[in-house]
Amino acid sequence: MPQRHFEDFEPGEVLELGHHTVTEAEIVAFAEQWDPQPFHVDPEAAAASAFGGLVASGWHTGALWMRLYVDAVLQDAASMGSPGIEELRWLAPVRPGDTLHARLTVLEATPSARSPDRGTIRSRGEMVNGDGTIVLSMVARGHFGRREPA
Repeated sequence: MPQRHFEDFEPGEVLELGHHTVTEAEIVAFAEQWDPQPFHVDPEAAAASAFGGLVASGWHTGALWMRLYVDAVLQDAASMGSPGIEELRWLAPVRPGDTLHARLTVLEATPSARSPDRGTIRSRGEMVNGDGTIVLSMVARGHFGRREPA
């Protein structure tokens, strides 16, 4: 039975989701399959690029955030999916060896007007590197079941 329901999300609440250290091998493996641009898959080409070295795909960074979110929150929540992301920004490059920390800030919690068994959480997700630089920021919505319908 899920432990976290709609009622458990408070606007202003910050949830620490954990961390992940990115390796060169995983940057290249992800990019070879999903985003095979030279600065993601070829260290020599990446050194000559505007990035000056190999960098992770922004989609890879987003996938890492999602994994940490699932592990820390969704796997034990009454999650009912998401209607999508409103905003997504890749603010700084992610490089091999970076340890990224993920967090979620609850912006709004709105009960559904049409479905009393659920509500919608609007949140900001962020990935922060070891220097404290935000490398990914997004605003998204998620539907969560209520313990007891209103």
